[in-house]
Amino acid sequence: MKTISSKKKDARRGAAMVEMALVLPVFLMLIMGIIEFGRGMMVSNLVTNAAREGARMAVLDGSTNADVSNAVRTFLQGAISSSLTTSDIGITIAVTPAPGNPDPANVLANTSSRDLISVQVALPFNKVALIPGKYLAGKTLTGNSAMRHE
Repeated sequence: MKTISSKKKDARRGAAMVEMALVLPVFLMLIMGIIEFGRGMMVSNLVTNAAREGARMAVLDGSTNADVSNAVRTFLQGAISSSLTTSDIGITIAVTPAPGNPDPANVLANTSSRDLISVQVALPFNKVALIPGKYLAGKTLTGNSAMRHE
């Protein structure tokens, strides 16, 4: 003869499995979202570091726009993924002449002392996302850095 407590156990037998089936997908989506957001933050910091490296190279005498662009691309391809193509990475170099200096027309070879050199790096998040989807689809990660020419 069954006791009252064993009847309750039989009635609850599948409840844990049903609860897990309801909660597990939500939990996994939450975990994957946290991982993808963390990846976005990491790549954003790497893009900012690439802009800083490019600006540091740009302020040195003898630097050219091509040298800076290549250095930024090499940095990002090594730090993030070698599968990034050069067309995935957008690099903008802008030179603001210091008061009294001639306008170098955004050419690093023509810059003078105290000119402000800004490097902006842009990278579509779709190219570095771990999880395909619409979470950050269409978003562009950008990094900016500006330094004075030495």
